[in-house]
Amino acid sequence: MELDDAGEPSGSPDEPEVDMAGPPPGEALDSPPGQGPDGSGDSSTPSGATPSGGATSAGKPPSRTGRNLPIAIGVGVALGALVLVSLYTIKEIFLGVMVVFLFLGMRELTEALKSRDIRVPFIPVATGMVGTPVVAYVWGATATVAAVSLTVLALLMTRMAEGASGYVRDVTAGSLVAGYLVLMGGIVALLMRPADGDHRIVIFIATTVASDIGGYFAGSFLGRHKLAPTISPKKTWEGVTGSALTCMAVGGWLVWWLLDGGHVWQGVIIGLAAVVTATAGDLVESMIKRDLGIKDMGTLLPGHGGVMDRLDSLVATAPVVWLLLELFVPS
Repeated sequence: MELDDAGEPSGSPDEPEVDMAGPPPGEALDSPPGQGPDGSGDSSTPSGATPSGGATSAGKPPSRTGRNLPIAIGVGVALGALVLVSLYTIKEIFLGVMVVFLFLGMRELTEALKSRDIRVPFIPVATGMVGTPVVAYVWGATATVAAVSLTVLALLMTRMAEGASGYVRDVTAGSLVAGYLVLMGGIVALLMRPADGDHRIVIFIATTVASDIGGYFAGSFLGRHKLAPTISPKKTWEGVTGSALTCMAVGGWLVWWLLDGGHVWQGVIIGLAAVVTATAGDLVESMIKRDLGIKDMGTLLPGHGGVMDRLDSLVATAPVVWLLLELFVPS
């Protein structure tokens, strides 16, 4: 695995690539393998390589982020269609889809932690990951708190069977997984629980995705000033600005359109909060991957990486959107 100059795993598709000393806007920000930064070939350039900005020898369009953009878009559209179809047919189907994705994300995270010899007690965390969203949807917030608490207690008790060596390390990581994914799964279920829960979920997902899309394009074409170079060198202030504008526009429109009694200004506030939490969620996962020395959490989603690479901003945004919607448009 190669790390870039700032220590970020190279080629990660999380954020647009930015080179402070790179070419002006409108030109490709990084060159294909075998080319110098000025686009000219060198002695190591393979035969048939094309200049930056052209098609590759395999006929695939280049990507500013190292990902196959058409495949990434196709996977994103398919996931969006799955969410909409499940939400607007039988909401419980979406609940099942969410549990499956969170379970896969939890599996990726626990496997990644093993690279540092951290062994999260799998059975109690997996049980909590499946059970908490279900009890949250059926019985509400009180049951959610109980389920997460019992998950943490169960992993504390289960890990004792393996002895004292590494106990604190493993149960601390398990508690991280419980708070990071198990609790967030319960909160998304609470968001879906009201009669208009399908609309609330659409607002939550759409504003979060708007942050990714707005940040991607603004960062790709305008990004020059790095946001957090020691954590995620590819994030820029221009990208965050694009995220904020897109989030506020989408949030304002959807809250006004989908929710009875919802106002544009409420959606704008939700969008503004969402861009903060979505950006923080990306940075949190970047920090985890940096510490573990990995590029992506997995490879399940072509063009995106692992499931956790797509869930990072969603799990961070869920509690804020749920809280603000309960405040503005009580269920």
